[in-house]
Amino acid sequence: MIYITGDCHQDFRRFSTRIFPEQKEMTKEDYVIICGDFGGVWNKGEESREEKHLMDWLEGKSFTTLFVDGNHENFDRLYGYPVEEWHGGRVHKIRPSVIHMMRGQVFEIDGRRIFTFGGARSHDIDGGILEPEDPYFQIKKKKLDQGELPYRINHVSWWQQELPSQEEMEEGRRNLAAYGNTVDFIVTHCCASSTQILLGGAGYRPDIETAYLEEILRNTRFRKWFFGHYHGNRNVNAREILIYEQMIRIS
Repeated sequence: MIYITGDCHQDFRRFSTRIFPEQKEMTKEDYVIICGDFGGVWNKGEESREEKHLMDWLEGKSFTTLFVDGNHENFDRLYGYPVEEWHGGRVHKIRPSVIHMMRGQVFEIDGRRIFTFGGARSHDIDGGILEPEDPYFQIKKKKLDQGELPYRINHVSWWQQELPSQEEMEEGRRNLAAYGNTVDFIVTHCCASSTQILLGGAGYRPDIETAYLEEILRNTRFRKWFFGHYHGNRNVNAREILIYEQMIRIS
């Protein structure tokens, strides 16, 4: 079985047996995929006590937890895990069965081909990105705290790796080409530029990643595309599905 769900932001209550009773029939050969903003690797420095408890709790589940990265991840730590090969693609293993599916990979799981590409531009940075080394950091932070504009702090609550590198995008192109640009499912955090317009008109600005995903949308044959980021549950069209709290079985 393969289930898919949306952003968690370190809140994994939806995986409780009460809310997700289907897990009683699942094994480690069954999977739940999170469409970004996993949040389980977040604190600066080393794994916190809370993180350890949550990751051990997920590891103790009957199923295997998979996730693409979102924009709200600690990329300093996430990218610090060793890169391993798993089901045909590259991963970071947070625990043996809590696994980050890296960008631009094609995984073969349960007889299905799944293309993954995490990341997105943060929408909650109207107040800017503060640099902790800035001599005026505390003054700027205090002023922003008194206002209404959301802001982030570099390497504390925001990382430039939220958007993809040229190498990651090119790796995605190569891997898709190796499969004849044909997969069963696409799992991302954000969506293509044209899909964003369907979601919010001019409310969302295109960027390097939405443009890249637009290229993937136009050049790839697929059955369904699942994405998170926009905190809603909506069938955008027959093939593209925005998912948040729901748990959908796809295989």
